[in-house]
Amino acid sequence: MDYNTIDPAADLSLFVRCYWTLDAPKETKPGKQRIIPDGCMEMIFHYGDLYKQYMEDGGSILQPRSFVFGQLTRPLEIEPTGETGIFAVRFNPDGFMPFAAGPLSIMENKAVPLTQLFGMDGLQLENDMLSAKTTDDRVRIIESFLNGRVGSAGSIDRIIQSTITAMVTLNGQLSVSDISKELNVNRRLLERRFAAVIGLSPKQLSKIIRLHAAIKMLMNEQPGSLTNIAHEGSYYDQAHFIKDFKEFTGVSPKKFYSGRLKMSALFQGRE
Repeated sequence: MDYNTIDPAADLSLFVRCYWTLDAPKETKPGKQRIIPDGCMEMIFHYGDLYKQYMEDGGSILQPRSFVFGQLTRPLEIEPTGETGIFAVRFNPDGFMPFAAGPLSIMENKAVPLTQLFGMDGLQLENDMLSAKTTDDRVRIIESFLNGRVGSAGSIDRIIQSTITAMVTLNGQLSVSDISKELNVNRRLLERRFAAVIGLSPKQLSKIIRLHAAIKMLMNEQPGSLTNIAHEGSYYDQAHFIKDFKEFTGVSPKKFYSGRLKMSALFQGRE
């Protein structure tokens, strides 16, 4: 797999974390890949063959040619159907809200086609992105589109931004009650704002941030150090760490870097 990231223009960095591309040849025996929640929504363009997406009931669908995937609250299993060619926009946790027409919570765990989100503008964007010849061309096209829809800086929720900054700084090791007291914001109001602006509850995002901090430690630790990672991550104990890990990855920490999670491991290691 050839995975690369590109920084957004400065005027979009409040909203966009990065752009990324993924290219890979067709596999003789393709297998399922599991993507884990990271607190960020993504806009995906398949200029290669489409991916199969597995559903909770055991069935599967083909993903749209272009779409925005809402917040993940559980592992997502996908599988290539041929040659991989993907260009994606990874938004900051609160970054997609200025481009959305409604609460983000209704997009949870769903791939929503661009035509459903943006109408004919979405169709035009899809055609332009898929007909572009280079990554540089795609970056120019998507940034023109995003700049045309971003509106004013007033669409940024400063309370949410402050909350996310606190969560990231402390690696998710901060309770919702502590955050609401620190910012002098009613807890229920904070939870409603999160649902609308991010599509997750404060507790969910905090757990995801803490998990990813633990995964980074796991990548640099020797086997048998789960107790140390649990302690560093301020989990109650190793059992608590493993429980949260399985909730969002679907596997134990020891199985995380198996073949079915190579794509998640790739994103984690290169972002």
